[in-house]
Amino acid sequence: MIQAKQALLAALADSLQEIAPGSNAAAAFESPKQAAHGDFACTAAMQLAKPLKANPRELATRLIAALQAKPAFQQWVQALEIAGPGFINIRLKPEAKQAVVAEVLGAGAKFGHREATGKHVMVEFVSANPTGPLHVGHARQAALGDAICSVFQSQGHDVTREFYYNDAGVQIATLANSTQMRLKGVKPGDAGWPEAAYNGDYIQDIADAFLAKETVKADDREFTASGDVNDLDSIRQFAVAYLRHEQDLDLQAFGLKFDNYFLESSVYAGGQLEEAVARIVASGKTYEESGALWFKSTDYGDDKDRVMRKSGGGFTYFVPDVAYHVNKFERGYTQCINIQGTDHHGTIARVRGGLQAQGLGIPQGFPDYVLNKMVTVMKGGEEVKISKRAGSYVTLRDLIDWTSRDAVRFFLISRKADTEFVFDIDLALKANDENPVFYVQYAHARICSVIRKWEADMGGDVATIAGADFSLLTAPTEEALMLKLAAYPDMLAGAAAGIAPHDVAFYARDLAGAYHSYYGAERVLGQAPELSRARVALLAATRQVLANALNMLGVSAPEQMNRDTPESSESLTESE
Repeated sequence: MIQAKQALLAALADSLQEIAPGSNAAAAFESPKQAAHGDFACTAAMQLAKPLKANPRELATRLIAALQAKPAFQQWVQALEIAGPGFINIRLKPEAKQAVVAEVLGAGAKFGHREATGKHVMVEFVSANPTGPLHVGHARQAALGDAICSVFQSQGHDVTREFYYNDAGVQIATLANSTQMRLKGVKPGDAGWPEAAYNGDYIQDIADAFLAKETVKADDREFTASGDVNDLDSIRQFAVAYLRHEQDLDLQAFGLKFDNYFLESSVYAGGQLEEAVARIVASGKTYEESGALWFKSTDYGDDKDRVMRKSGGGFTYFVPDVAYHVNKFERGYTQCINIQGTDHHGTIARVRGGLQAQGLGIPQGFPDYVLNKMVTVMKGGEEVKISKRAGSYVTLRDLIDWTSRDAVRFFLISRKADTEFVFDIDLALKANDENPVFYVQYAHARICSVIRKWEADMGGDVATIAGADFSLLTAPTEEALMLKLAAYPDMLAGAAAGIAPHDVAFYARDLAGAYHSYYGAERVLGQAPELSRARVALLAATRQVLANALNMLGVSAPEQMNRDTPESSESLTESE
């Protein structure tokens, strides 16, 4: 069906040029609002009506005549119908829909993938300063960022996963001081404990390891403690390495690995920050006031101008961000995407403005931002706010330990990033259809069960299913399932274009629903051998696309699962 759709789109483009030479009407198909209206819908006649000053239904009639003369429409289309003010509904021949089974089986894990584009994309996400464990906000960013990377890779782009963090500054100084206080026997609640200090139990863990003169190794650094409680620099370096190591363990538990780690200190050490500031000053987009250097960020859509260099010296925090993004651009990335919390919304205009002011040819709108809202964690009907280990928030590791990596990943991608999300621990543990990740994974496991039984009881050989007679797949639920399979490549392309990984989670649930409906309506086993073989082929194709979609989200596709029932917990049996 994928090849049929491409041929039909090409024929539509030719027909549009025939009836409206030079027009820019898009050769595109939409999904009808109701399945009974057809398989595709075309709105080109209504788009052309105004510029051509013509009646849209008359244009639709002319367009249909042109389409019916095209070999692709003769081969793949059963009927063309005008509806409403000028919609064209397209009904495909059964063989057009049935073709997707062979296409999926032939492409396998690469179904929906596109050829290499040569486009270099960087996705920067998590980017947590090493001052404590990764919290649920970082978990959402990790799920979103990794899925976005996978989706972009499926579209042929070369993708880099980057983690940016500050290894100096006020927060790191607070970390070092907090650890030193614990080393000296002062703990939260004691007289002399700083109000701004970090209170979590993990600070004591760092102090104990420092006294033991341990060596800690993270993905991007390694350090051995001196054990000297008065050596604040050693304490600082050890604490940073210790927490980077802890973050790496959290990310490993999440199944995530970064390609590159970038330190904020490097933009200072390399002179990149001063060079960026000098270019902005030379552009005339700054002024001095009250001893401070101001950036005319209102020229770039900001609500007010922003201080770049404070009157007492030192740059404000958005300035190194500007220098860092110059670095990204100079590394040759065609597109850069930042995954951050919604509290960063106010920095977008000034960072983009700071890049534009330098006259480096950086595209407007660079970089792209995906801003995510907060996550509320519920357990037993009550909000969970505190992790003993972290001291004041729920951690990524807590979510994984309480549920599973699959549940955390799927749940945190199952809503748009800019919507608040309630992570229900109890729901994530349910082994029934209420749990969305279970619902999708169970569809995959159920298919595996049926195929195993077909092989064991009917002597079927899965190696032969590509040669099945797909013309036997004519049941309404079969057609609906095949249409859903055929939608996967366009869905992936749209998810990449819109930077919308939640589209993959939505699709996976819809595909699982289409399968469960089919499973309830048609029998696979106990049919005539050729019909069973064709239906097993359809199941195998569905299993493949479910696995592909889950893989995009970093979620596993189990072959066996247990399902809860009102009476008991029972294993998925190899039957229908």
